[in-house]
Amino acid sequence: MPKVKTNRVKYPEGWGLIEPTLLELQAKMREAENDPHDGKRKCEALWPIFKIAHQKSRYIFDLYHRRKEISKELYEFCLDQGYADRNLIAKWKKPGYERLCCLRCMQPRDHNFATTCVCRVPKHLREEKVIECVHCGCRGCASGD
Repeated sequence: MPKVKTNRVKYPEGWGLIEPTLLELQAKMREAENDPHDGKRKCEALWPIFKIAHQKSRYIFDLYHRRKEISKELYEFCLDQGYADRNLIAKWKKPGYERLCCLRCMQPRDHNFATTCVCRVPKHLREEKVIECVHCGCRGCASGD
């Protein structure tokens, strides 16, 4: 008789500490995805989703790198299961990108004149003092702010 395969995931030690917060953020994400976007621009409908994805990644990043409250095993598990964005966290580790809001803001192919997003410009160098990124709604993620 063949073995029955199950899709059960073995959670590492410490999962119980972060599970309630991650479930709460997943519920917010579901709500943001189902939220009607009547009267909003096409890009504005995605802003809450980008914001919640950033929150989840920042939460896991801070727990492991700043506060050192979770193990490497749990951190890798969260990245592998998609609870956090591995590429965004890799950018946060580099100098100058500590406050990066999303990966689209630093890709030159998505912007005019092959530059980065306006939210990456430090506040003291901006002509307009209040701006919003078209991609994610960020109001400024330059490290010098």
